[in-house]
Amino acid sequence: MNNYKGFLIGGTMSGSGKTTLSLGLMAALKRRGHRVAPFKVGPDYIDPGHHRRVTGRASRNLDGWMLSKEYCRGAFAKGMKEADVAVVEGVMGLFDGFSGTDESGSSAQMAKWLGLPVILVVNAASMARSAAALVTGFENFDPELRFLGVVFNNIGSQSHLNYLKEALAMHSDLPCLGGIPRDEALRIPERHLGLVTDEEHLLSRGETDHLADTVERHLHVDLILERAFELGCGAEEDKVARESSRIAIGVASDSAFCFYYPDNLEALEAAGAELKFFSPVDDEQLPEGISGLYLGGGYPELFAGKLEENRAMRKAIKAASKAGMPIYGECGGLMYLSEAIIDFEGTRHEMTGCLPLITEMQGKRCALGYREITLKEDSLLGRAGTRCRGHEFHYSKALGQPGCQRVYTVTPRMDRVLPDEGYMERSTLGSYVHLHFGSSPGVGEAFVEKCIDFNGRS
Repeated sequence: MNNYKGFLIGGTMSGSGKTTLSLGLMAALKRRGHRVAPFKVGPDYIDPGHHRRVTGRASRNLDGWMLSKEYCRGAFAKGMKEADVAVVEGVMGLFDGFSGTDESGSSAQMAKWLGLPVILVVNAASMARSAAALVTGFENFDPELRFLGVVFNNIGSQSHLNYLKEALAMHSDLPCLGGIPRDEALRIPERHLGLVTDEEHLLSRGETDHLADTVERHLHVDLILERAFELGCGAEEDKVARESSRIAIGVASDSAFCFYYPDNLEALEAAGAELKFFSPVDDEQLPEGISGLYLGGGYPELFAGKLEENRAMRKAIKAASKAGMPIYGECGGLMYLSEAIIDFEGTRHEMTGCLPLITEMQGKRCALGYREITLKEDSLLGRAGTRCRGHEFHYSKALGQPGCQRVYTVTPRMDRVLPDEGYMERSTLGSYVHLHFGSSPGVGEAFVEKCIDFNGRS
């Protein structure tokens, strides 16, 4: 076990200010000379991208529904290598997760799994004494959970913060760690899938400094570090060993395709893959020597015009698909593998045509939630019967009846029936479900083995 400082930032609800506080503390601690390891509870891709920009380190997703306790602790240990402080951004409200009856998938569950104390963020706009009632409710909800302290967000003035401190002191022993004033300069732009990605909204040096300055000016950072060290336990040593690289796999990586779990990429590497990154937007040819393709999620609908214009890349991917190269696409990757994307304005943009379907953007959300998929037959990801967990969130849908196989049976979070998914044509597989390979040992290895087989045939 290694000693470390660390804490989880949990909110009373979504929109309480967890991301702002997380980024601010990461920036402030890094500026102080700490080696900050960032993490995100839940399946989100966008927040971890901003974490990476601020800390310079990959941010790992920790999820108590998609992943086992053992896996999450191992991923945490891996992320803590050569770091001295962990900042874990929670998801939704502190106790919100898979269902209303248990803690599965919640930030509270993860804090207990990792032995981390919680900084509770309260959006205190238009609140005074009632904030104390809210805090004490959270404080007493789960006796096994430990709290580091409370941060009040969106305070209107110093006198407002004084009211909040007085109310908290009367009803709780938790320290007030400070109050963040309302400040539009701290907001990151949003769009239909959440915050704008770090690829498009690079936090400038001035913005990062402003986040750090705000935290240093308004929070008791020394007290946070002191209590984090006292309350933290330790990360287990990571014993995972990697094999040497054996096969090259191309990974789409640009502003249109940027949603990847680091664990998925590492699973491919551990199975013997050498990852070669390329841009479907800007590059005109695929990386040399590849025997497989991984097209992650992102925002292809926003770059549909540029993707369409890049005929050389579309032609290269279509040729690879026809040749039987293993190609795996998730959500945005699925859309690019389709015949066309119809954007929000109704304009059709031609895509690679590897899968016989068309995707069309909708005016409202089409899907959101956890998913477990079961392979109905052998595919790129394993044998029939293989199960893997993931998440689905998109504003597009596949039109009509796609003329290809559907190899996934999909089980949603609640007792609902969803149509079969996992569209497969030759050795090309696409789906709206973002799978986490850590939920099913062997999925990454199966994909790499298919690439090795293809390399031996070509």
